[in-house]
Amino acid sequence: MTTVGIVMLVHTALGRAEQVARHWAAAGCPVVIHVDRIVPKATHDAFVQALSDLPDVLFSRRYRCEWGTWGLVAATQAASEMMLAQFPTVRHVYLASGSCLPLRPVEELIDYLAARPRTDFIESATTADVPWTVGGLDEERFTLRFPFSWRKNRYLFDRFVALQRRIGWKRRIPKGIVPHMGSQWWCLTRQTLSAILQDPERTRFDRYFAKVWIPDESYFQTLVRLYSQSIESRSLTLSKFDFQGKPHIFYDDHLQLLRRSDCFVARKIWPHADRLYEAFLTDPATAMNRTEPNPGKIDRIFAKAVERRTRGRTGLYMQSRWPNPGWENGVTSGPYSVFSGFAELFEDFDIWLARATDARVHRHLFAPERVEFAGNQPVIEGALSDSAAVRDYNPRAFLTNLVWNTRGERQCFQFGPSDAQDISWFMANDPNAQISVISGAWAVPLFQSNRNFADLRKEAALLQKIESEFLDALRSPYAKARVRIWTMAEFIEAPMEPLQTVIDEIGHRALRRLSEVPKMADLRGFGQFLQNLKNQGMHPYLMGDFPVERDDAPPTKRPRKPYLVQ
Repeated sequence: MTTVGIVMLVHTALGRAEQVARHWAAAGCPVVIHVDRIVPKATHDAFVQALSDLPDVLFSRRYRCEWGTWGLVAATQAASEMMLAQFPTVRHVYLASGSCLPLRPVEELIDYLAARPRTDFIESATTADVPWTVGGLDEERFTLRFPFSWRKNRYLFDRFVALQRRIGWKRRIPKGIVPHMGSQWWCLTRQTLSAILQDPERTRFDRYFAKVWIPDESYFQTLVRLYSQSIESRSLTLSKFDFQGKPHIFYDDHLQLLRRSDCFVARKIWPHADRLYEAFLTDPATAMNRTEPNPGKIDRIFAKAVERRTRGRTGLYMQSRWPNPGWENGVTSGPYSVFSGFAELFEDFDIWLARATDARVHRHLFAPERVEFAGNQPVIEGALSDSAAVRDYNPRAFLTNLVWNTRGERQCFQFGPSDAQDISWFMANDPNAQISVISGAWAVPLFQSNRNFADLRKEAALLQKIESEFLDALRSPYAKARVRIWTMAEFIEAPMEPLQTVIDEIGHRALRRLSEVPKMADLRGFGQFLQNLKNQGMHPYLMGDFPVERDDAPPTKRPRKPYLVQ
């Protein structure tokens, strides 16, 4: 006795649809096929002719089935009516598409449904309980009008939705129904399906749902609540969707994954997945064991795929697309250290830091003339060259590539107001950045230079303005980098503690006290230099309270006055 009938909605890959239809029919299941009206008549007629040798495979009236429109529901109604009328012994009607593939022997599906003769399998949840809707339309898909195609006239679709929201224009939901949503792919009993299709109020319901957005996910899902005696709110078809609401496509390398699902049917199958079709349609000996369908077994894998697609790998950008802002799983792949003012205050600071930490210490990577790599190399890992023009084309990609290509080795470099500043906000917002700043230290090279004072004053004003903007970025509430800022006057009073702190944070060696410190630049007369800048109208405030005269000589003991003892 026939108990299961298959309704197939087909619009492409008709050769695969024929193969699957024959598989259903060979197991004794009658099949009613709806072919999308957009399929050319000659192609449709050839498809019908190819299946003409199977008496239990019929074709229903054709409708145009554009995504998100009423045509999909009308096609399902027509095919279901033919199924119920032509095959009176059918107890359950299983809705599938041309890209669906049976994963288990059809006999197991027949036995499974025979053991549950009055159970309807259809996802049916209220809009408040549906977490998977994408596009910003939940309840509104039932209360607004959608005369324009979302795919073909997206601009008019969005503008008309916005207009209805603005003027408060809403449709009235028919009395007696509560909108529900769920997967399009269901399996309903004859009693429930016939009650929906023969309802005296069907004309009213159809008129309402014809203007609902994506009605194939709500028409049967809503009306089934009026007639079903027992609803299992789940689909027997394995269908997975990505974060954008697009269905996942299964390929040959998903064979073992599909076996693990224990589901009866899966969609969407790539038409050229020959291995899948051969394994599941022609190899019943290797069919899965009889068990309850459990797509949750593979949910973890799909969740990881979504996370990888939306977040990527830390510090690595996909070459196939430009990543959306905020989608990066960490803008860089590892921690790095930035030093501002240290190379100006200390002689050969980069050499000392490399010796103290075993890190790779570059000079000014964002110097205007060229990239100053460690060891004065012209090219380093990843074919990154020292060309300033190439670097400045995309400074963010340059830095992320540098950290990615040298992962496993801590990168350190100098940065100051004389460097290209486009990267400053990027570093400030990077949790992997450790930024140490001695504010005002840029004035030391000016002090040591032999240039006209008027030129020095002009450059000092510019550098101070640039560093002030950099410090504002570092102190921003949106900054995520680990930031330490000292004024120059504060730093030189006790330099050992700050140096020990930044060395400890790099942490390449076991924590230990510094036994060697870099040589500080000769600052005799520096205070007077700053005072001269003030006298010329330029106020150098970033250095802190630097005295005009600073005594760098070690204190000596004053001789005690002689006195007589009588």
